[in-house]
Amino acid sequence: MPSIWLYSDPHFSHQGVCRFLRADGVTKLRPWDTAEEMDEELVRRFNETVGPNDKVYMLGDIAFKRSHIRILDRLNCKDLVLIKGNHDVEDLKLYSQYFRDIRAYHIMDNYLLSHIPIHPESLSRWKGNWHGHTHANSVTLAMPPAYRPGQIDPRYMSLCVEQTDYRPILFERARDRFIEQMELSRQSSDILVVVPLDQHR
Repeated sequence: MPSIWLYSDPHFSHQGVCRFLRADGVTKLRPWDTAEEMDEELVRRFNETVGPNDKVYMLGDIAFKRSHIRILDRLNCKDLVLIKGNHDVEDLKLYSQYFRDIRAYHIMDNYLLSHIPIHPESLSRWKGNWHGHTHANSVTLAMPPAYRPGQIDPRYMSLCVEQTDYRPILFERARDRFIEQMELSRQSSDILVVVPLDQHR
């Protein structure tokens, strides 16, 4: 039976993302020096992870230039669904050559899949929001009475490649990770602190 995978923010052929730093201001966001080197490794990891008959939901920010979108031809899975990101700004007819469906968001097992995290006031109807956009960072709590500076909001989970070993993550694995994250938040008040990444544009 085909597997369902989730994948976000590869930023294919984006040289700038190879220069971004993590919150400590020292560590590179991604381990590659050039976009060409990054692209080769992202394609390799994708193809060794996903089967040709599987399905992949891509949570946006696929490539930065029109000419770079054709790298999708190198992926061995052709059942692709695009959830558009803020950098996916080309004509829909171009994306439709590579994606079976194109959406603003998608609901799966009552999890809301989006590129940019949704507003907290909209979360109550879903189990959680699985998203992209934040790269190595996580959404933090920002409203009383739960607020403690830097505390991760467990209702959100970033599926950016920086948080999934630069490869797609199996839906069931993502669900297990989210359940574990929610349970941890109930058991402990010492949730991991993540500082926003100022370098991301």
